[in-house]
Parts: sequence; structure tokens; C-alpha cells
Amino acid sequence: MSSMSIGKVARICGLAPSAIRYYEKAGLLPKPVRVSRQRRYGADTIGRLRLLQVARAAGFSIAETRTFVAGFSASTPPAVRWRTLAKRKLAEVEAQMRQLRRMKALLESSFHCHCLSIEDCARFIGGDSR
Repeated sequence: MSSMSIGKVARICGLAPSAIRYYEKAGLLPKPVRVSRQRRYGADTIGRLRLLQVARAAGFSIAETRTFVAGFSASTPPAVRWRTLAKRKLAEVEAQMRQLRRMKALLESSFHCHCLSIEDCARFIGGDSR
């Protein structure tokens, strides 16, 4: 039964209607039925949107989310799909965390510099001891 407007679906899911249209355009949602040129959605759309929200909250890109929902054989269970994509994403997250820790250490160092000018500082950091 396709009876909900895009506005109602958006309110239920806490999304902007534009996000729902974007998900349709990106191939994450099937094209909805139209009644008098207005999109109409069934209850199954709510579940699909919630699933997309979980994937996005886990950090999956639109492309990765599309792979999750449509990039596997129909017989591949969701848990297997998730584990496959999560393994790759976890490696990315670990690399980002290492980078963030380096950034944090630099920021916390308070840049203990006693140079009188940016040029002096650049020479010092560059290893030029003139």
C-alpha cells in the first residue's frame, strides 16, 4: 500500500524530503509510485530508510551504502554484506584514527617556538640552521 507522502516519510525518519529524493536518485531507494505526480510510499520505505541511516551512521559513503543494499547477490544475507564492507571501513577508520592522534599531539604541543618570525621558524623546521 503506497499511501504516505514524502513529507510524512521524512518526518517519521527524521530526514529532509530532499534527502529522500537524493537517495532515490542515488539508487538507494526504489522509484516510488506516483499519484497525481506526487511520490507515494509504503511502510516498507520506512524500514529501508532506517537501514540506510544505520549504514550512513556507521560511516559508509553513498557508494558503499549502495553496495550494501544492491551490490551483492540477492541471496547474500545482510550480515555477510555488512561484515564484508565493515572490514574495509574499519581499516579506513583505524588509519583516520592514527592520523587524528598525530594531529592531536601536534595541536597539544602548543607549538613551543621561540622564533621571532615565520621565516625563521620555517628555516628551523626545514632544518636550515643558518
